[in-house]
Amino acid sequence: MTDEQTPAEDTTFETEDLAQEIEALKAEITALKEQALRYAAEAENTKRRAEREMNDARAYAIQKFARDLLGAADNLARATAHSPRDSADPVVKNFVIGVEMTEKELLTAFERNGLKKIDPAKGEKFDPHLHQAMMEQPSDEVAAGGVVAVLQAGYELMGRLVRPAMVAVAAKGSTGPAAPESSAAGANPYAGAAEADGAGGTFDAKA
Repeated sequence: MTDEQTPAEDTTFETEDLAQEIEALKAEITALKEQALRYAAEAENTKRRAEREMNDARAYAIQKFARDLLGAADNLARATAHSPRDSADPVVKNFVIGVEMTEKELLTAFERNGLKKIDPAKGEKFDPHLHQAMMEQPSDEVAAGGVVAVLQAGYELMGRLVRPAMVAVAAKGSTGPAAPESSAAGANPYAGAAEADGAGGTFDAKA
């Protein structure tokens, strides 16, 4: 301490230095907290990204395998649709029952693994996200833009479309009752396309 400095001045300088040091430490702690939160967020994002990529890879593998089985499912569906159920021959009846059970078991296995059949009912509103319009035809049972018949069932895997359902839809001017509005389907683009193309002909919603 010099002759010019008093104990009070020394105390003031020490207090100011201590306050500055405390503020610097607080700023450093805040910066470290932000850095730790940033690292934690990055780690969580990396974990989620890895999980998503793993799920995508798994879904892709299942999707490829499922797509290879769709032909077998289609053949079984065609066989059961045209099977002679009224045959008096017990051998034929047992054969038909066996084919139907095989189809049922295959579809159950599909559903167990997240593969769901898309088979819209007659009159259901055309959904461009799930259906592919192969043709249009006038109908007095289904309103314009509704599904008249399913030509081939579609499938989706865990919310992802594997194959759209191929359908025939009611042409413009059809007089059947309108299907209930669906928030998932939204506006029906097919009805508008039918107006643009005119009645008759074929319209491919995937084109």
